[in-house]
Amino acid sequence: MTPGPGHYLLLGAILFSTGLFGLLTRRSLLMVLLSIELMLNAANLTFITGAAMHGNMSGQIVAFFVMVTAAAEVTVGLAIAVLLFRRDQSVDTDLMRSLKG
Repeated sequence: MTPGPGHYLLLGAILFSTGLFGLLTRRSLLMVLLSIELMLNAANLTFITGAAMHGNMSGQIVAFFVMVTAAAEVTVGLAIAVLLFRRDQSVDTDLMRSLKG
């Protein structure tokens, strides 16, 4: 039995919910970045499923640009994490408030 579009949309909703839960509950910067990546991948799955349902390529093109944006976000986020770890020996998000000013 081949899974239908509803199965992929349900999987995307579960992945997005898991990422949102991780984003709201984790204090480590690396776990927050991982949760954001999970949410972006869920959005990509939904875009590609929608494109397959309608028979066009627009969802796949949007998913490609989301992946490019996610790669840039990870690069900047990991650079901030490395600098924060060098400064405070921790990647706790509460310590990021001290970076203001």
